[in-house]
Amino acid sequence: MRSLPVLRRLIRQFVAFFGVGVAAAVVHYGLLIGLVEGAGSHPVPATLAGYIAGGLVSYVLNRKHTYESSRPHREATWRFALVAFVGFLLTWGFMHLFTVRLGAPYLAAQLVTTGIVMLWSFLAHKAWTFA
Repeated sequence: MRSLPVLRRLIRQFVAFFGVGVAAAVVHYGLLIGLVEGAGSHPVPATLAGYIAGGLVSYVLNRKHTYESSRPHREATWRFALVAFVGFLLTWGFMHLFTVRLGAPYLAAQLVTTGIVMLWSFLAHKAWTFA
């Protein structure tokens, strides 16, 4: 029955990751919507600006609340940045595909993109960044 505590910890981590993701998404989507609706920016660069701002929130909160990592910042930050860079590229690629190629509404495209990038980020951070 050793697997039950491991499963509980994994579920707790994912719930914490999801909560941190909500906070980061508020920052990301707020900037995205503000830039598109308020400044007339194209959705792809606007979402990338939002991704960076949300990523900063994500690093601070995930390090402390999700993974409870004791890995020194000098190790964790470059790992986080590398995982975030892949997420950045995924965000660009999917948002470009959905909004430019397929003509989807930018918020619907962002919701799908967020789900894809969230799964990538959770697994990569758990296995590598904060392990």
